Amino acid sequence: MTPVSAASGVEQVLRILEGRWKLVILFHLFGGKVLRFSDLERAIPAISQKMLIQQLRQMEKDGVVRRIVHYQVPPKVEYCLTDWGQALCPALDALLTWAGQRPPSAEQE
Repeated sequence: MTPVSAASGVEQVLRILEGRWKLVILFHLFGGKVLRFSDLERAIPAISQKMLIQQLRQMEKDGVVRRIVHYQVPPKVEYCLTDWGQALCPALDALLTWAGQRPPSAEQE
């Protein structure tokens, strides 16, 4: 991989994960969890319903999240990670580990 291709790849990843709430949503769905829309609303009380819908739709379009519709009355919609979305878990864990190793002097700058 060249520096140019690596930078391009990082840009593509950041486009998929950009947005204030996407990573929060991901962490709630990691581990094979299947959550209803209302469960996600309760789990992330600071997010508006409109923003949650928008973020989930973008993640579904990008292939990170799968939307499961149960045709019943009332309709039931659930969300889970795709296999590709679940594969993000080790990478995000590594980022958290890296962030936890930040030198104290860097926090003050």
